[in-house]
Amino acid sequence: MNEINGVKLLSCAEVEARRATGTEHILLDVRTAEEWGERHIPGALHVPMQALTSKYQEQDASKEVICMCEHGIRSLHAATFLLTQCGFTDVASMEGGMSEWTGEVESSFA
Repeated sequence: MNEINGVKLLSCAEVEARRATGTEHILLDVRTAEEWGERHIPGALHVPMQALTSKYQEQDASKEVICMCEHGIRSLHAATFLLTQCGFTDVASMEGGMSEWTGEVESSFA
């Protein structure tokens, strides 16, 4: 597993494996409301990047938090923020984001 500044980088397959085995974690989708509505991973929690600074306290810092976005760039920034400024100790970013996700998705626009 790779890391950048303490943030674990997980492939989509690694995230899917955590979900399949029931490993306790929070999947935090930091994309926009429009992106979320088009498609998202079932069970993911939607907190847009711009709202993260005011809503991070609502997350359980004792659980692994896996941040994800469309391509993996915003999620890395979100994970770094949680790790360095918010007291979270177990954070990851899903590399490739939804653009590489092959697992189950749902839509709010269905």
